[in-house]
Amino acid sequence: MSFYTIKDLPESDRPREKLLKFGVENLTDSELLAIILRTGLKGKNVLDLSREILEYFGGIPGISRAHIKELVSFKGLGKTKAVTLLASFEIGRRALLGDGISPKITSPEDVVNLIWPKVNNLPVEIFGIVTLNTKGKLISIHEITKGGMNFTSISPKEVFHPAVKDMAAAVILFHNHPSGDPTPSKEDIEVTKRILEGAYLLEIEVLDHIVLSSNSYFSFKKEGLL
Repeated sequence: MSFYTIKDLPESDRPREKLLKFGVENLTDSELLAIILRTGLKGKNVLDLSREILEYFGGIPGISRAHIKELVSFKGLGKTKAVTLLASFEIGRRALLGDGISPKITSPEDVVNLIWPKVNNLPVEIFGIVTLNTKGKLISIHEITKGGMNFTSISPKEVFHPAVKDMAAAVILFHNHPSGDPTPSKEDIEVTKRILEGAYLLEIEVLDHIVLSSNSYFSFKKEGLL
């Protein structure tokens, strides 16, 4: 069985050649994805496969949030390509967290894109915070509790210890609901209020509390609960 590769495309349409000639920033999402995937399917070139993957997963952010099982199940990916994709996104995420390249957080979606790969499809609950500087740029992501611990018993001291260490001006709380429903429980709302009281005393602003499930999220700020 033969597969279409980038070399099977007309030279003017080859993403690698376009990258070298015009620069990586001038490539489309499908062209960048095609470079990573390298090969298509029998009867389908790699650019067409890339476009189908982007459409199915909802663009680059959707692919970055996908679980390995979801990627592998898409016809034309398989384990090798799926692993390569996940590694590529992780490299990009780590680059963003590197010195001097910290992204600015301006919306709940920015946080979701950062956190989703960390919590997506986890069978246990995880609670953590994102710390930000005075300009709203990311300092760090901290996991506070995971698994058997009940995060509703967390004290503000536990939450803000890493924030004080980071000299953060603001934090965003996050946790996941393995059940699949991101709607906050009564306990979620109560613990958020308790953390807000601690934030006021420390003069650290809590910008949001985001609850994530496998395919959606809930923003306390968006829904007027903060």
